[in-house]
Amino acid sequence: MVEGVVHHPATVCRWAFLGRWEYKRAWDFQRSLAQARAEDMVGDIMLLLEHPPVYTLGRRSKPSDLLLPREALEAKGAQVVDVDRGGEITFHGPGQLVGYPIISLRAWGGPLQYVRALEEALIRTLDAYGISAGRIEGLTGVWAGGAKIAAIGVKVSRGVTTHGFALNVATDLSWFQNIVPCGIRDRDVTSMERLLGRPVPLPEVASVVAEQFGQALGFQMAAEATESVVGDKLLASTV
Repeated sequence: MVEGVVHHPATVCRWAFLGRWEYKRAWDFQRSLAQARAEDMVGDIMLLLEHPPVYTLGRRSKPSDLLLPREALEAKGAQVVDVDRGGEITFHGPGQLVGYPIISLRAWGGPLQYVRALEEALIRTLDAYGISAGRIEGLTGVWAGGAKIAAIGVKVSRGVTTHGFALNVATDLSWFQNIVPCGIRDRDVTSMERLLGRPVPLPEVASVVAEQFGQALGFQMAAEATESVVGDKLLASTV
């Protein structure tokens, strides 16, 4: 648990691994959940999933961070999407575990503490697989062997979080060669598969991330079936 933050240990956060979702579909779903969470129509939830190839540009992205024109990236089979999160450009694709926590920070703490807690959850996840990872001063995200293994970019509106983190599990890292990931030119990217020398199932990592997320943020995590998350049940439920 992150120091200096008031937690409510009995607070339940639901989570589900949704499989592969097109980026804009997931973004729309996040926004609908965030609105419902801000109005206390639903409780806290974390969506875990992967995307088809897509480059997303945060609010601080610079044109020079795209090493190829958008049309060339799209010709390679990737979408290019401008988004409302913090941070710069990154890549999402198959084999990468993306997490979108939709949680209220009103009784939890501020955005900076939240980002540090996300980093902590990912560091603990990697440690569970025998991967030594940590932070680098002045740079957001999680690093292993000097290379970035997880990116973080969030938005907080009305006290509710959207967007989140992306952990390279078995990602095709060649996609990152077309951009300056997160605007950092002198650092490599890596993945769990590269470091471990073996495949790691994405649903398995999702379960470990959910457990570590709960420990780092002080939630009791409750697994949900995909159907109950994307159906009317969740949006119609009350806290």
